Amino acid sequence: MQPEPFAIDVPDRALDDLAQRLELTRFAPGPDDDGRYGIPTSTVRELVGHWRGGYDWRAQERLLNSVPHARVEIDGIPVHYVHVRGTGPAPMPLLLNHGFPWTFWDLHRVIGPLTDPGAHGGDPADAFDLVIPSLPGFTLSSPLPRSGIQFSTTADLWVRLMQDVLGYDRFGAEGGDWGALVTAQLGHKYADRLTGIHLTSPVALPPGWNGDRPWNLLQPAVDRAAPEDRAAVVAFERTRIGHIPPQVVHPQTLAHGLHDSPAGLLAWLTQPRLRWADPRQDLHQVFPPDFLITTAMLYWLTETYASAARFYFEAAAHPWRPSHDRRPTVGTPTGLSVFSCDAPPGARYDWLESMYHVVHVAHHDLGGHFGPMERPDQVVADIRTTFRGLR
Repeated sequence: MQPEPFAIDVPDRALDDLAQRLELTRFAPGPDDDGRYGIPTSTVRELVGHWRGGYDWRAQERLLNSVPHARVEIDGIPVHYVHVRGTGPAPMPLLLNHGFPWTFWDLHRVIGPLTDPGAHGGDPADAFDLVIPSLPGFTLSSPLPRSGIQFSTTADLWVRLMQDVLGYDRFGAEGGDWGALVTAQLGHKYADRLTGIHLTSPVALPPGWNGDRPWNLLQPAVDRAAPEDRAAVVAFERTRIGHIPPQVVHPQTLAHGLHDSPAGLLAWLTQPRLRWADPRQDLHQVFPPDFLITTAMLYWLTETYASAARFYFEAAAHPWRPSHDRRPTVGTPTGLSVFSCDAPPGARYDWLESMYHVVHVAHHDLGGHFGPMERPDQVVADIRTTFRGLR
C-alpha cells in the first residue's frame, strides 16, 4: 500500500473527443420554464455554450493541481486522496468526506482555513492535517474493480487509509451527504480510533435505504410530518429524491446515456445544485459555471458516473448492520451544522441525542445541502468548535 503522488494531466485526445461531442449536442426540446420539469433546456444551453467557448480545462487542471494528490490501492480498491499538512503547533488529522453529485473539489473552500488558520484570521492551534479522499468509484478513485462497495465498507477502507497508509493512529472525520453516512459509520464502528466527527448533513443509522422499498423515501417522510406540514414536506421531498429511484433500481441503464452525452451528464449533476442549495443566495456565486463544468469534467474524463451511481444500488442491496448495541449508536463526540434549507418544513432534531454523543450543534438560518460550498466560513467555524475540546 505504497501511495503514489501524481498530478492530473488529461491527454489532448480526450479533450478533442469531448469538444466534438459538445459540438454535436442535441438539446432536449421543452418549455423554457421555472424548473418544474427538471433543469430547463435554456440553462443547459447556456452552460454548454460556456463549456465550448469560455471554459478553460487546462486552467482548471492547474487549479486542481494546486493541492497534492496521491493514489494507493487498498484491498484491491484504487483510492485517490488529497493530503494537505497543517500549519500550527500540533495539527490534528481530519478526514473530509464528500457525497453525490459532489467530488473532492466540493471541499476546496475549507482547505486553507482548516490547514492554516493563522493565515485566515484564526488561531494556529486549530490547525488540521486534511485528508480528502474520493469515494470508491467516484472520479479519481477508479476504476472500481468489484461490486458491493457502499458507505459502510468505505468507512473500513478509510480506516486503512488513515492508519496503515498515512500513519494516523487516531483521527477526526467530517462529511455531508454520502460523506455524512461514511462519517457516522466511522463514529459508530471505530469510536476507539476517532477523536471526533462533524456532519453537515444530520443522518440516522440505519438510513432510509434499509426498508423493503428503499426507493420510496417520500411516504416515510410524509408519515413523520405533522398534518399541517405534510403538503410542504411533499413539495420539499420532491425536489430531493428524483435522482434516487433510478440510481437504486437501474443505475446502469441511466449510465448509458450519461457516459455518451457530456451535456446530459452536466444536466444530471447540476440539477441537485440548483434545487438543494438555499435559493436566497446568489447561486451563480456559490456554484460558478466553471465549478459546475469542472465537476462534470471529473466524472466525464474518468468515466465514473456508472460506478458512482452504483453507490446507491449497493446501499440498498446491502442493508446497514450495527457493529454493537451500545447507546448512543454513534459514540464518538459529534458536532453538527444544521442548515435551514437542508431539512423539510417542521423538521425536528430531538432524535440526535439518542443517535450521537453530541458535543456541539449549530443551527444556521442561511444555507442548504452543500455546506462547504455554500457557507464555508460557518462550516469551518463549527469544525473548529467541535474539535477544539477534543485535541
